[in-house]
Amino acid sequence: MNQVLLRINDLRLDFHTDDGVFKVLDGVSLEIRRGKALGLVGETGCGKSVTGNAILGLIPKPAGKILGGEILFEGVDLLQLPEKEMRKLRGKKISMIFQDPFTALNPAYTVGDQIGEAILLHQESGGKQEVVEKTIRIMEMVGIPKPAERLEDYPHQLSGGMRQRVIIAMALSCNPPLLIADEPTTALDVTIQAQVLELMSELNRKAGFSLLLISHDLGIISQMCDDVSIMYAGSIVETADMETFFASHQHPYSEGLIGSIPRIGSAQEKLQTISGTVPSLVNPPPGCRFHPRCKFTMEKCRREKPTLREITPGHKIACFKVTE
Repeated sequence: MNQVLLRINDLRLDFHTDDGVFKVLDGVSLEIRRGKALGLVGETGCGKSVTGNAILGLIPKPAGKILGGEILFEGVDLLQLPEKEMRKLRGKKISMIFQDPFTALNPAYTVGDQIGEAILLHQESGGKQEVVEKTIRIMEMVGIPKPAERLEDYPHQLSGGMRQRVIIAMALSCNPPLLIADEPTTALDVTIQAQVLELMSELNRKAGFSLLLISHDLGIISQMCDDVSIMYAGSIVETADMETFFASHQHPYSEGLIGSIPRIGSAQEKLQTISGTVPSLVNPPPGCRFHPRCKFTMEKCRREKPTLREITPGHKIACFKVTE
């Protein structure tokens, strides 16, 4: 069996707006292994969420335009599928957990109806009672207490943590091979955040689905994921398994991210910062997009964009300073 469930090759995407053309994705390439969790990390605005939406074919048109590349899921290029086929795939094969659980739920319908609708759309059922029973089982699986009583609750009657559990239940109701979680705990307080992340990690191990976890928090990614891809201004600059990444990360941006993480017992130690700011995607710098902020910049970096290449098995980097 092919170890890779989803592979993105050189994905390029622009957004056309009144303020200009935003070159949002500039040759994104990454892989998600079967049954494993990949963390996609980067600063706000680097293109992480757009990458997740592109996988599901949720790029708004005509503003968003895919210029090239492939998104291969189980060997099929999703970019070539008609919308009718993509609708069948969403939820059944690939599900997504969005950032804000309140806006992701319809306030006019009960949580039981909303989870049940996902089951009705993508699974064969023997009738209403069977759908109710499946809904209760999935609610129980994600840790919603007294699920039979919660079926008739509306989203506003639930806490933020419970609403996010409902979203997770909807996403997992059809046992999809791939789950995309886009900053799934951003709207939650720290305690509830930890509970939801622990739940997702446990479900990932038990259900065996692949997970793409999108986050700006490298600490969360290190706890949750097997592999990591570092994204900067629309490109992947480094990717590796988690152990290799923390032991021998090579890209200057990766070094800056890790240096900015507070460590226990280092209260007097000054955190590292990355000088400068993220470039405008309307007019990004030529060559390597990180070169204006990089302390290792060479003349070549200003002219050419480095390609993502493998330096050791499974460890890839896009940087001219790194030699094999």
